[in-house]
Amino acid sequence: MLYLIPARLHRAAMPLGYVLWRAYIRIVRPDVASVSVFIEDDEGRILLIRQSYGTRDWTMPAGGTKRNEDPELAIRREVQEELSCELHTLELLRHAEESVFGAPHRASIFRARAASEPVADRREVVEVRWFALDDLPDNLTSVTRRRLELLQQG
Repeated sequence: MLYLIPARLHRAAMPLGYVLWRAYIRIVRPDVASVSVFIEDDEGRILLIRQSYGTRDWTMPAGGTKRNEDPELAIRREVQEELSCELHTLELLRHAEESVFGAPHRASIFRARAASEPVADRREVVEVRWFALDDLPDNLTSVTRRRLELLQQG
């Protein structure tokens, strides 16, 4: 349905939607579930993205899960929607209990390989780039920095 809106208008509306979502989370404090993935290539690099909302720092591909949605299906859906690619060798690194804006949050963190070259949807994701683990950008989100430890352990 949202793809009926031109990409430029959708991208422009994302920051407002993000602010409203954050306010909802802070006030209502619903249980939130999300998925994220480190996508690796044959050279051992990881894919990082910049989104059209939030801090716009580099982060890992991620998204929310629908009610009762299997985390593996959710991350496959999110990557398909935002990066137009499928995932191979999907491996769960960890389920984590966290807090997001004061609300309980369950995160499922994966690692995988992309079946094709990821492409930014130009709606939620405005840039994608491969980075070597020893040459990561300085402006990583704090969540991505924390989760990199999982990748380096596993």
